[in-house]
Amino acid sequence: MNEFWANAIWSVAPTVLIGLIFWFVMRAIIRADRSERKAYARIEAEERAKLGREHPAG
Repeated sequence: MNEFWANAIWSVAPTVLIGLIFWFVMRAIIRADRSERKAYARIEAEERAKLGREHPAG
């Protein structure tokens, strides 16, 4: 019975390991995308504000 559980764990371990690696990679990609979009939005808002000061509506 002990050998059965050892075989079961060794059979499932690679799948779990690959799943965890995939999860960490996807999490890193999503976080990087989120921070990049936030930075891009900040830069774009600064550029729009600068253009608004240079060309006042009137």
